[in-house]
Amino acid sequence: MNNKLIACCGLNCETCDAYIATKNNDNALREKTAKKWAEMNNAPEITAETINCTGCRGTGVKFYFCGHLCPIRKCAIEKGFDHCGLCPEMGNCETIMMIHGSNPDAKNNLCGLK
Repeated sequence: MNNKLIACCGLNCETCDAYIATKNNDNALREKTAKKWAEMNNAPEITAETINCTGCRGTGVKFYFCGHLCPIRKCAIEKGFDHCGLCPEMGNCETIMMIHGSNPDAKNNLCGLK
């Protein structure tokens, strides 16, 4: 696993359909992902053209939510941390609990980055 492909929150970008579609230039996966995410989030502005991402912490293009709206990524950047695992408040953080509450692997991924 590439440690730079662990998002600020601990999710593994290598398993994200937007990352996979971008890496493989897979337009069929972009279409499928856009349809799923648009329906799931009631966000018709999510289209195949918006499904491009090179990972949360890397350089390059980010899926719009991740790059501009994600409160977890914004907080880490504002506090000057590369990822939330470096923040002493992570264990009591309500913002990151939206991920760690349903995905304990994300928290474990961050612990492995220290």
